[in-house]
Amino acid sequence: MDLPRRLAVRPGSKIDLADHDPADTLGLGTEARADKLHAANVARLAPLVQALWADNRYALLVVLQGMDTSGKDGAIRHVFSGVNPQACRVKSFKKPTEDELEHDFLWRVHAACPRRGEIGIFNRSHYEDVLVVRVHGLVPKPVWRARYGQINRFERHLHDTGTRIVKCFLHISKEEQKQRLEERIKDPLKGWKMEPGDLAERKLWDDYVRAYEAALERCSTDDAPWHIIPADRKWVRDAAISSLLVRTLDSLKLRPRPARADIASLIVPD
Repeated sequence: MDLPRRLAVRPGSKIDLADHDPADTLGLGTEARADKLHAANVARLAPLVQALWADNRYALLVVLQGMDTSGKDGAIRHVFSGVNPQACRVKSFKKPTEDELEHDFLWRVHAACPRRGEIGIFNRSHYEDVLVVRVHGLVPKPVWRARYGQINRFERHLHDTGTRIVKCFLHISKEEQKQRLEERIKDPLKGWKMEPGDLAERKLWDDYVRAYEAALERCSTDDAPWHIIPADRKWVRDAAISSLLVRTLDSLKLRPRPARADIASLIVPD
């Protein structure tokens, strides 16, 4: 089963999210079968990430976007559960600070990109500047419209300098979001995630759908394609993302960098 190819948004294609089922099982069948695939992927990721570090030619940037409650935090927890924490850095992009607003919108993003040998995970990302900024009209329309091309050029630059980018849109239904928001309200361990503005944002659902469709259409490229991940079922989400990462790292044909000296002649003292 070629999940990566099935999930990818073909560059230049028209996207209507209504055509993509958030509850799709992707042919995985049962939760047990998906969990088995995911467990195998997690076991495979550990040595691949170690090889990424030893190779030191590439970095991996994982971009996670989606509506509130779509499972970005959960995906990070489950997909990277077997990876050495020293190899990963997670960056959550919140409202820009005053200092960040004095720079171009990509300034803070570039500074957070992973070094060669590392994985960077963006929990939300530079795409907020064509999503929330667009929906709330925080900048004039000509400004945010120009950002699609600026993002594509930025991601092309990252790719050309060794960063491989895996972009995942976690596609959740409005009904599933309602259920998860209600669970947050009832669960004292999750209630801290709720903010007064969360329910107001939900009222803008259709506006966000249009903004996401535009981002998926305009910013899925050969160098950095988008992937639409069905996210109503967490077990599908995790199996799909872990499959993408394994495929991407495998494709790099990673190999350890040469030793800095002729270590074969070295003698370890008693």
